[in-house]
Amino acid sequence: MPRMNGHRFFAEAMRGYGVTHLFYVNSIVPPAMQEMDKVGVARVVTHGEKAAAYMADGYARASHRPGICLSQDIGTTNLAAGLRDAHMTGSPVIAITGGQHDQPRYRHAYQNAEDFTAWDGVTKANYSVDTAERFPDLLRQAFRVATSGAPGPVHLQLRGNAGQMLDREAEFDLVIEKRFTQFPAFRPEAEPSAVKAAVAALAQAAKPIIVAGGGAVSSGAGAEIIKLAEVLQIPIATSLHAKAIVPDDHPLAVGVPGSYSRWCANQAIAAADLVFFIGSHTGGQVTNGWQIPKIGTPTIQLDINADELGRNYPNTVSLHGDAKVTLQKLIEAVNGAPRRAEWLEQVRGYVADYWAECEPLRNSDAVPIRPERIGKELEEWLPAGATLVVDTFHAAIWTAQMTRLKAGQRYLRCAGSLGWAFPATIGAKAALPDKPVIGFAGDAGFYYHMAELETAARLRLNMVMVVNNNYSGGVAESAAFERSVNFAKVADSMGCVGFRVERAADTRAALDQALAAGRPAVVEVLGNPAIRAKRGWVPPAVSGE
Repeated sequence: MPRMNGHRFFAEAMRGYGVTHLFYVNSIVPPAMQEMDKVGVARVVTHGEKAAAYMADGYARASHRPGICLSQDIGTTNLAAGLRDAHMTGSPVIAITGGQHDQPRYRHAYQNAEDFTAWDGVTKANYSVDTAERFPDLLRQAFRVATSGAPGPVHLQLRGNAGQMLDREAEFDLVIEKRFTQFPAFRPEAEPSAVKAAVAALAQAAKPIIVAGGGAVSSGAGAEIIKLAEVLQIPIATSLHAKAIVPDDHPLAVGVPGSYSRWCANQAIAAADLVFFIGSHTGGQVTNGWQIPKIGTPTIQLDINADELGRNYPNTVSLHGDAKVTLQKLIEAVNGAPRRAEWLEQVRGYVADYWAECEPLRNSDAVPIRPERIGKELEEWLPAGATLVVDTFHAAIWTAQMTRLKAGQRYLRCAGSLGWAFPATIGAKAALPDKPVIGFAGDAGFYYHMAELETAARLRLNMVMVVNNNYSGGVAESAAFERSVNFAKVADSMGCVGFRVERAADTRAALDQALAAGRPAVVEVLGNPAIRAKRGWVPPAVSGE
């Protein structure tokens, strides 16, 4: 085994695992950060720990590889707060922090607090690394846990407030397990009897529908979902997380269901007599509080995590396995195509009626600009192969409802932490330097981490951040924020380039200029503060109407 200090080992391990960027706040293992320069791993110093976690999350989801974020001991709970979104959405982020040390412990040392357990609720695993000799095997374990099964975050706490334990020189065994450099690390298959039962249930149903979730995205199962749906003539709804897994122009696509949804998708699921959940937690958002479908509707569920099977809906058939390989087994087991012309006509009628209702709003030239029109402008402008990174609340609702995506485009959504989108866009662009990456947030979300404009400028990232600025944060009927603030000018003053759009017709030109700027750009669109998105449709018998 080669002899080196822990800092050098850390850098060699990051290179070996294919990590290209680290996102962190000074000061954590400073000697290791210097070693990173020698092995070609880029160091991204951020202006806050939460932003570092969000960047690592965006990086992980865009690259399909673990993202790494770090902080010293005093910032550990800030970093943990930033990992909440990665935990909720199932993103393999590895957080490495400083921690306690024996000598100052329990003595009111400067910046000292016992906060190791704060990580338990936002990680798959929370490890204390108490000796330098344990760092290699626990770092390997972090990559294993983060990428195996349902992906998710892992925390390593190094002894010493800045991880000084890595100062130690020892015989470090550099073992890189290539399987865990990306996810999914393993692809288990559902047992043949369950596959046979699922195919039979799908064939016998009169009005089945597929609901694809984030697990289908992690598995890369888009092609298999479409193939199965085409063979069996089944409409497809996609959770917000899985929005781009089926192109919106596919004849079987019905859109995003749940609370942040298109009503046509909710109506289709409510009318179904069998719902096939693929890689979905069947959580409150995608089911609109477990109202779509109603409890008692026959369901099939496919998930890599056995604990999820039947959690919220008792299943007719449970399939335990990776979505991509298990769906291929279903496709191979299909024998004949059911006739479902009436069901497909019914569902396509919902979709056609939905867009007929939306088009007048999407084409509005009103000033201030309607958010429906912003959604349409994004849809028609978004480049081929682009990744759209979207904040929570109204940014997510408007894009779920009004922005259609094409084959090859990607959609990364916030799982609930307002302000996530801008740092996540930086992380996604770091992972995809040669692809268009566009972020979308409201004014309230953009304010959270506006300081990271300097970070984006320092990195010279050619990314575009679109901000729907209605000076209200999406919660007040009248203006709530200071109207003298001009995000375009703020961007200019921080080393980026800014564009301000006051008329809908000028949106596309501003987006073109932003993408061609060769540096980070902010496109500030002045939106109407009085307009609120419709929340998810529920059947009248459920809603009490």
